Amino acid sequence: MSSILIVGADHLGNMPEQLMTLGYREVLHVSGRKCQAVKKGIPEHVDAVLVLTDYVNHNLSKAIRQKAKEQSLPIYYAKRSWCSVQKALCSCERECPLEQQRH
Repeated sequence: MSSILIVGADHLGNMPEQLMTLGYREVLHVSGRKCQAVKKGIPEHVDAVLVLTDYVNHNLSKAIRQKAKEQSLPIYYAKRSWCSVQKALCSCERECPLEQQRH
């Protein structure tokens, strides 16, 4: 993976740095407060979408899900806590780069 779009929350704290430890080279962020940002679509170079569920409304989540589906992008849902984000991104469906570093 090279880039991920995060939707939700005003501030990400140190989440971008933590995502880089999982192999993402670029982290884009849309707070979701301005609906126009989502209507423009997901940038072409994005490889995955992460929706922070405790900071977006259902309409925005639905719009993002549709855009991701149109672009055949994986979409993950998590709360803003790093534990929740890591669990969503490192699901059983794929190997977590962080786990590979430990072995």
